[in-house]
Amino acid sequence: MTVEEVDAVVIGLGPGGEDAATRLAKAGLSVIGVEGRLVGGECPYYACIPTKMMVRAAGVVAEARRMDALAGSATVRHDWRPVATRIRDEATDNWNDAAAVERFEKAGGRFVRGWGRISAPGEVTVDTADGPRVFRAERAIVLNPGTAPVVPAIPGLADTPYWTNRDAVAATEAPESMIVLGGGPVACEFAQVFARFGTAVTMLVRSRMVPRDEPEAAELLAEVFAAQGIRVRTGITPNRVDHDGVRFIVHTDDDVHYAQHMLVATGRHTDLSGLGVGAIGLDEKAKGIEVDDHMRAAEKVWAIGDVTGKGAFTHVSMYQARIAANDILGDITESGEYHAVPRVTFTDPEVGAVGMTEAQAREAGLSVRVGRTDIAASTRGWIHKVGNQGFIKLIEDADRGILVGATSVGPCGGEVLSALAVAVHAEVPVRTLRRMIYAYPTFHRAIETALEDLS
Repeated sequence: MTVEEVDAVVIGLGPGGEDAATRLAKAGLSVIGVEGRLVGGECPYYACIPTKMMVRAAGVVAEARRMDALAGSATVRHDWRPVATRIRDEATDNWNDAAAVERFEKAGGRFVRGWGRISAPGEVTVDTADGPRVFRAERAIVLNPGTAPVVPAIPGLADTPYWTNRDAVAATEAPESMIVLGGGPVACEFAQVFARFGTAVTMLVRSRMVPRDEPEAAELLAEVFAAQGIRVRTGITPNRVDHDGVRFIVHTDDDVHYAQHMLVATGRHTDLSGLGVGAIGLDEKAKGIEVDDHMRAAEKVWAIGDVTGKGAFTHVSMYQARIAANDILGDITESGEYHAVPRVTFTDPEVGAVGMTEAQAREAGLSVRVGRTDIAASTRGWIHKVGNQGFIKLIEDADRGILVGATSVGPCGGEVLSALAVAVHAEVPVRTLRRMIYAYPTFHRAIETALEDLS
């Protein structure tokens, strides 16, 4: 078999992989980009972009229903068809990545459709529809495999037509009823979106909602969801799942739940054995790949994105792509820092967080001081009226006098988070934050009140 020599091979063209491969190609390297699914990864086709279109549409429905409390009256007639059409035509081009492939190739890269694996040090074999192709990467192999939905080993589940996020995004109509298995951001966002379009939703949550965020965020979301008719059952693990040809039947210890559809949103995983990392001495049974501050995983091998365990977010993958590409090109301008990784769950209210939670700060042995304020009680919250639930919570390392974590829940919670992310990332002294002038009447002005509560 012919072995083709190139400068770099990038396995997985999700957001980070595509970005890294493009940077290397634009720098003049001969680059092979390998992807078995869609160039661009999960984000533009099944996650960030289309789901936020769904969230936006659901938010419009909710705002219309708030008309009576604020500005007169309105009759709301929701329709899922415009949402499905926009996702198909505007976001995903009917799940076609031709434009993304063309974009990469115009940047100077060469695209190979298939599944790549490291077959020997410095060597990548790609299984394509026309048979295997082998490339020797002289300078770099970049691994960006992304993740796939986790499907828990619940008896009967595998034999049913359950949905994952990919199926839910492609839905052409809102189901009459749906069971959502999981309580993380994906589960919460889909549950609220479909509920606002008339779906009777039951959430079965193993622990609590948004388990990686502050418990106050979970408590508030549970209250809001209940008020919106979403049934949330926490501390639940199904014993069995059946499908009778028409509906799902989910058995738990104390109940039986029925629904037209079932969404499984219980996390993501990566299959390292399929990447062939054992060929370079890495553990194929590990949950991820350990990297150094420059994304190096092994000799002439870099890894970026979800597989590194630094945060399963597009913004983390893109951040790591820049660092890895610069390192490969010999331009070491920055190192990976993760003390201020921001994250947002796009529910209503939005849940934004950065850095440590209170529990994490205490577990780290820090001298913790907590400040909190209620968004609804703020001037802007009072003006906003309906849909104004939320809070800001600040976590201070009292010994250093800096914020190490913050949570912003409420209308525009993700946007308010930006100021807090800067404060945590740059380790701005709390005394400096207290001396700032905060615009009135904005949601972010509540940060000032939360700072006062710290003292």
